[in-house]
Amino acid sequence: MRMLMRPLLVVLSAAVLFLPIHAEPGPVLQVDFSNPGLTPSNWTLVLHPDGSGHFHADRGNAPDVAVQSMEPIAVDRDIQLSQDFADHVFETVHHHNNLKEDCESHMKVAFQGWKKISYTGPDGQGICAFNYSKDKDIQALGDSFVSVASTLIEGARLQLLLQHDPLGLDKEMQFLAEGSGDGRLQQVCAIRGILERLEEDPDVMERVRKRARMLLAKSEK
Repeated sequence: MRMLMRPLLVVLSAAVLFLPIHAEPGPVLQVDFSNPGLTPSNWTLVLHPDGSGHFHADRGNAPDVAVQSMEPIAVDRDIQLSQDFADHVFETVHHHNNLKEDCESHMKVAFQGWKKISYTGPDGQGICAFNYSKDKDIQALGDSFVSVASTLIEGARLQLLLQHDPLGLDKEMQFLAEGSGDGRLQQVCAIRGILERLEEDPDVMERVRKRARMLLAKSEK
């Protein structure tokens, strides 16, 4: 009987080792933005606690002229934001009960774009949608996501200019440098790829390469 039990125990132990392990999904945040007056007019940003995520933007109902004006009508790419930014985002969300509250001010303010921030995690889920939030932390969070999206769209614009209008890079890089300095554009680290290409390309203006080098150094801090 003991001789029969030992092979059976070995088989059972091996079977346990190969059982599928279902890991509990981690927290994830999704931001959906819509403003028909902009190009692209719609975008979605997905963010994980480690700063990884995905960004998708599309043209929406933008006029055809946008296609001819070096405006990126669609962006779809994986992204990597800084750990500090991701930490701040998720800390803010947790501090506000995982967004289980009304955050729209219902005030008569100018339309800034409709923002819907959705949180899903093992500790619950919540959705906060607003044009202008009555909570300063949530409003600041929405503004920061818009600034990050603007940076990602700017990166796509730089790629278009590099391919079709290299002389236009000078003005665009000046805007990027100014915007990253005053907060209109955040997380320049998310467009390192195109900045590195510009820094290393001997065919673009030296001023463009210099600004790319400066922005890359700034993004590492």
